[in-house]
Amino acid sequence: MTDSNTRLVRLGAALEQSAAADLRAGRRPRRRRYAVAAVALAILIPGAAFAAVHLISNDDVAASMPAGALVLEGTHPTCTTVKDGVEYHCVLASAPGREISDYKGTVYQTVDKTQHVNGGCRSLNSEGTEWECYIGQAAVDQQIISQGFLGQVETAPGVG
Repeated sequence: MTDSNTRLVRLGAALEQSAAADLRAGRRPRRRRYAVAAVALAILIPGAAFAAVHLISNDDVAASMPAGALVLEGTHPTCTTVKDGVEYHCVLASAPGREISDYKGTVYQTVDKTQHVNGGCRSLNSEGTEWECYIGQAAVDQQIISQGFLGQVETAPGVG
């Protein structure tokens, strides 16, 4: 069981116990409701963020590539899941521009629909038609982007 699942199970148990105690007492104290709501929010908000990262689709990753790098515009990436929510293998329908003579090892950030840097990709071949993309912390771990760059607003694709 993951840490998020464990926390949700504990929250459920705490809510159940609290509701049962309130029903036995025949009252519903306001402070207790506020405390339970605060605990629920403290657990559910990070859980929603965790879920959002893990609900990224192959199409989302493909769209995030040209959103992060101008040189990838018009290349029509297609991505397949390697590790859900973390790693994707992407192939471009057409090679990127000739700004770089050998793309192998070149890295670019990826940018999600909300215009935030959500990861990055590394070219696997010299033509730049095959890429491995990583979402979130995995892109930092792969040294594609820095920790401070992850989540930053990026309103236009990167150049260079």
